[in-house]
Amino acid sequence: MFEKLDATRLDILREIFTVGAGHAATALSQLTGRRIDLEVPRVLFVPVEKVPEIAGGAETVVAGLYFHILGDARGVILLILPEESALSMVQIVCASAEAPQLESPLAVSAMQEIGNILASAFLSAIGQLSGLSLIPSVPGYARDMAGSILDLVLIELSRLADTALVVETVFGEQGAGIRGHFFLLPDPQTLEAMIRAVERAGAPGGASA
Repeated sequence: MFEKLDATRLDILREIFTVGAGHAATALSQLTGRRIDLEVPRVLFVPVEKVPEIAGGAETVVAGLYFHILGDARGVILLILPEESALSMVQIVCASAEAPQLESPLAVSAMQEIGNILASAFLSAIGQLSGLSLIPSVPGYARDMAGSILDLVLIELSRLADTALVVETVFGEQGAGIRGHFFLLPDPQTLEAMIRAVERAGAPGGASA
């Protein structure tokens, strides 16, 4: 289905995800008490097996969060951050001078909170635009090589589609280079329903976070 998306529908998707990212940034700013910028520099359609490469390589150690999309749609959300970015995010959220180890209960709790806020705000904004009820599941968390974290997820996703929709996000706090990858992998029927609903309602052109 992804291969059939024309330029107009791709523009609709980019607009939807930009609005979703804006809502996520606002929510994260409220959590941290700081201005957090979150942009959507690119939206990619890639073979499922290529997703680890986009996350920095299969052997890169990352912190990963995994959500099922529940409600009127089905799919998966992955939030992948390099170790340095994950530590910076945890340090910001915990408001500590020194970030805890990523395996510590405090860091795991902070990462899950970050993921919940980003995923909930992102899906809520998309739901408002599309008229669909989209809810993230309780997140799974792991710190491991990107390939190891993604393997089990991608095996499951490959049963839904051969191609993944990848939304790359960049997190930033006062100019800091905190980079993360936000992967939205809906099943083809869900994506089709989302686009059609937005087309019926009209493109979200003037929407803002």
